[in-house]
Amino acid sequence: MDLDAVNRMDHATFVATLGGVFENSPWVAEQAWGARPFRTVEALHSGMVAVVRGAAPAQQLALFRAHPELAGREARAGEMTDSSKTEQSSAGLDSLTVAEFVRIGELNLAYRAKFGHPFIIAVRNHTKQGIFEAFARRLENAADAERTAALSEVFTITRLRLDAMFAPAAVRSA
Repeated sequence: MDLDAVNRMDHATFVATLGGVFENSPWVAEQAWGARPFRTVEALHSGMVAVVRGAAPAQQLALFRAHPELAGREARAGEMTDSSKTEQSSAGLDSLTVAEFVRIGELNLAYRAKFGHPFIIAVRNHTKQGIFEAFARRLENAADAERTAALSEVFTITRLRLDAMFAPAAVRSA
């Protein structure tokens, strides 16, 4: 993808192209469109991050809830976005042992009960074991600390997604 082309896109094309960067939350791209032109991919990401940071807490919660649980119902039903499928499989979450599957189910349930949304982590930056450890550790967070942690992970995930979109074709296919 070419940043100059993105800067020339009309609103509908911009949203259609970048609306999936933030999981099932095209409202981020809709609102970021007005901040064009973006000089760099970092500036584009920063513009999108600013939209999320400026959103009401309820809208941020909706963004969190738009994410699938790790190896959860959406994964089993084949209902995740292509990005989430790729990301979760990169950490081996699509090939859990029975014990790991039971454990992640318990963690998903406990996390959702405590925080009201799925656990969010940039799985591409972690091993399966690291994900389990982070999951258990973050369950100890207070609500405000976990909101901050979840936002940070969302921003990492979305930066990785944008980097992949703007990488040269040879790098994307490697």
